[in-house]
Parts: sequence; structure tokens; C-alpha cells
Amino acid sequence: MILSGSNTEQAAAANRAMILAAIHRGAPISRTELSHQSRLTKQAVTRIVDRLLDEGLVMEARRRHGLRGQPAIELEIDPEGVFSVGANIDRDHLTIVAVDAAGTVRGRIHHERRFLLPDDFACLMAEALSSFRRRRVIEETRLAGIGLAIPDWLGEVKVVGFPSEYRQWNGYDVRGALEAISDHAVFIDNDANAAALGEIEYGLGTEIGSFFYILANACLGGSLVIDGVRHKGASGIGGEIGWLPVVFDDGPFQGSTQPLGEMFSLFILFDYLERNGIKATTPADLLNLDDAGRSCVSRWLRKISIKLAQAIVDIGMVVDPESVLIGGRFPVRLIDELLVYVHEEISRLGARAPSLHRAAGSEDAAALGAAAIPLAHRLGLPSAEPGQRFRNPISNRQSQIPVTVA
Repeated sequence: MILSGSNTEQAAAANRAMILAAIHRGAPISRTELSHQSRLTKQAVTRIVDRLLDEGLVMEARRRHGLRGQPAIELEIDPEGVFSVGANIDRDHLTIVAVDAAGTVRGRIHHERRFLLPDDFACLMAEALSSFRRRRVIEETRLAGIGLAIPDWLGEVKVVGFPSEYRQWNGYDVRGALEAISDHAVFIDNDANAAALGEIEYGLGTEIGSFFYILANACLGGSLVIDGVRHKGASGIGGEIGWLPVVFDDGPFQGSTQPLGEMFSLFILFDYLERNGIKATTPADLLNLDDAGRSCVSRWLRKISIKLAQAIVDIGMVVDPESVLIGGRFPVRLIDELLVYVHEEISRLGARAPSLHRAAGSEDAAALGAAAIPLAHRLGLPSAEPGQRFRNPISNRQSQIPVTVA
């Protein structure tokens, strides 16, 4: 990766961020290598690195032997240099994680609860922060902030089992609620965009520059990443693959269209199983089914793979990413099975499509991505977006919302 910088005093902050990003992505890395990549002088790099060492953001890990001259000292991000808390609230759960600067999870609190109301969310968040402090999972003085991954239109999209009181999320000041329980900065983003950011910084995005991320949770979401940067579109809702229309192949609605999100999500699968006499209400339940239940899930995955394969082919034709990644709360085993079926369908079609992979984040993808947001801002990484510091979930856009029912 070729980076460019300036030795001028006015560009000090940009050069510092560039060096931090290079250490984050390229560690272990020497000062000489940083100089070559950034095109800054070795003296300038040394000054920046010395300040970062003093701040505790980077550390000298080891000496590299086997080369001519004095062994080079390798640099890495100091895991203890900064911490972050990330949370993902959705229609079926609340997951809160505490991570260090290397993205390693230091603590995790999970609540498997359907349609959690705003006041309960705020109480559980306060309890989680208190627990992390009490157990010394995070160093309070080095906490970069709290990241929240939350679906837009949370209280408006009519999913299976939607209770009327869940509309309390409409217009709820979730940012204010988090700021009331913590003095630290609050960062908010859409759940699929957060998951994609986590993948950029700590997952397959470290090797794949351009990809489309499909987040399969209670509902379906997506995010487009090109050259390591998320592209949200003019109105900020780019990537919403759940709204992509697909055609019915059979039944009374044959030939008509339906959003992909009304065919593929956890809630849709649970509803399908219930209509076939099989009870499952959580991802864990899907791993404990009997033979009949597993066969039913496999039939559903095969059916969905046909629609998903066409969507992936369409994504490839429109934006041509290197890969499509699928992550979310579906158990890893089921995602892997689905990928096999999608590959088979793309081969049957004889179509050209991006490579297909299971995302690294998997079950906690959105929560881990939320935690990555404050880290990205603190470390000055390119994935940090100023709007995350002020954003609130999108609401009151009824005309653009598909009704997600089975």
C-alpha cells in the first residue's frame, strides 16, 4: 500500500493518523518501513512514533534479526493503549462488548430478548458499563467511547411478531440516553454499516479492499465497501439489500415481486419453521434441532440460495466488488451451508459473480463493528466518519419501508 504525506507542520495531524493507520494495518512494522510507505523522512517518522509511544498508543514489540546492520525494532498498536465499548440493539437481542485497541474482546454481555423497549435498553447499557468497570475489563481513562450499531427504522419496520409498544423506538433519543449514563463520546451507525467497518479494520477487509457486506440478523441489511471505504449513497441508505425486489417463482403470487428481506432473515426462518411444526426462536435453537428440523432448515436454505445467488450476481454486475461477505446472527454452520448452495446455484446459472465468503465477525459482527467505531476515531483510521459522532437512527420514512412478514 502506497501512502502519501507531508512534512509540513500544518499536516502534522494527518501524518500522525497515517502512521497510526500503517502500524494498525501493517504490524509488526519498522520505522524504516513506515518511512518508505508514507514517503515521510525517517526523522519525521521517528518523531511521530516517539510521541505515539509516549501516549501509549503503540509499543516496541521485538527486534527483527537476520538482516544486515542493527536489528530493526518492530512496532505494533499497544492493546492497552485504548479501549472501546460497542453495542448492537436489534429486535431479538442486545449484545455489548468491550474491546482493546487490537480488537480483542475483553468482555461480553448478551441479552437474548425479543423487542426490548428503549427504557430497558438504557438500563441494561448502564448495568453493562458498570460491570465492565467493576471487573476492570476496561481502563476508564483510556476509553475511546461507546459505539452503537442500531437498525434504522427500528420501531417502524413491521417484522413477524411486531408488538405495538415497540413503536416507542420511533423518535427515541438513543444518543441522549447513552450520553446520560456515560461521560464518554457516543458514536452511532446503522448495524450493517457498523458490521462492515469491523470487517474493514479487523476482519477480511484487511485483505479484501472492495466488498459488499450482507448482514443477516432479525432483518436483512447490507453495506458497500470500495477501496476500504464504505459508500452509503446520497441519502445515507445505500446498501439496503433487504429492499431489493425479487420475483416469486410459484404460488398465488407467481411473477410478482417481493423484497429480498421478506424472504431471507432469522425471523423469516423462525416463522417458516413454526409453520412446519418446528419450534425455534433463537440462533442457539437452530443448532439443537432433530433430524426433521435440520432437514427443514436445509430445504429453506436451498430455496433462499436461489434468490440470494441472483442478488449476488446483480451486485457483481452493478458495482463489481471483489467479494460478497455474509455475516450476522445465523449460526456459522448454517452460513457455511448456505454458501455451498449459493455457489452451486451461481455455477448452475453459469453466471459471473464476486467471490463469496463468510464474514469474520459472524454472530457478534454488528457489536464488534460498533466497538471498532470509537477505536477508528481515536486512532485516526480512514474508516472513521465525522457523522458517526452526531448521527441518530433514521426514522419516519414509512414510504420507503418494506413490510417484513412471512
